[in-house]
Amino acid sequence: MNNHKKIILYPNAGRDIGFDMARKVKQILEKQGRETVLCPVFETELEICPLPTGKGEHTAGLAEEMPSAEMIITFGGDGTILHAARAAAEFGVPILGVNIGGKGFIAELEAEDLGLVDSVAGGGYGLESRMMLDVEVKRGGVVVCNDFALNDVVVRGDNKVIDLAIYGDGQKISRFYGDGAVIATPTGSTAYSMSAGGPIVEPAASNIILTPICAHALETKSFVLVSDRRVSVELGDKKHNPAYLSVDGGDHVSIKSGDVIDIVKSQKCTLLVRLSKRSFYKKVSEKLGERT
Repeated sequence: MNNHKKIILYPNAGRDIGFDMARKVKQILEKQGRETVLCPVFETELEICPLPTGKGEHTAGLAEEMPSAEMIITFGGDGTILHAARAAAEFGVPILGVNIGGKGFIAELEAEDLGLVDSVAGGGYGLESRMMLDVEVKRGGVVVCNDFALNDVVVRGDNKVIDLAIYGDGQKISRFYGDGAVIATPTGSTAYSMSAGGPIVEPAASNIILTPICAHALETKSFVLVSDRRVSVELGDKKHNPAYLSVDGGDHVSIKSGDVIDIVKSQKCTLLVRLSKRSFYKKVSEKLGERT
């Protein structure tokens, strides 16, 4: 009798064309007696790319399957993993990322590594915990928005310079005019934060990385803070330009002068499955173009 929980296959049809990789992994796992369920990133994708229904095969929405899942395997880029992490963190379900195109810093496997999935069936894998951030927007002292992130929280002007003041536990860190700021986890240090000039931090570390975006000040630099710091970003009133907040690259939330964005280490975390022995340093060299 198989007492294992099911394994969710979470393909992004824009990357996993025809769900080909998801099907291959499904076959690998089911040959070893594991139950799988297909949960496309967007359920409407099933209408575009339907799967033949066979014995023990069904499709469902991610939310309804997550409570009874052992693992979720994503097929796409890091954006697909970020999308899955929002649900997975709520239930402590680990994520195994299969990268299809793009840099894929968070993903564990590349397309040519699919054979390693074989060890998943018997539980032959490790787990790595990644810190997350809680974020809330206060307007006149009242919370008007809250969310959580695996990668980053971005405050940006809408194509115009904005006035930002940034504090750590109430002490001013920096104030500047610029395009905005990225507040990232170590996992997110290789994403927008790095592109804005921020440092690369080992992803299993516990830090908050603050990186200005195109600051109009010579001495404005990135800061790497301890993880228990409360970071507050205040949109000043010297530049009344439109601005927005984006969490893990999601929908833009409009913010106004006087709004305060509070960011702290979350009690939630993302669990990532580890199968390969590729080091983070090797992955950075490969992804950023260094050749040896």
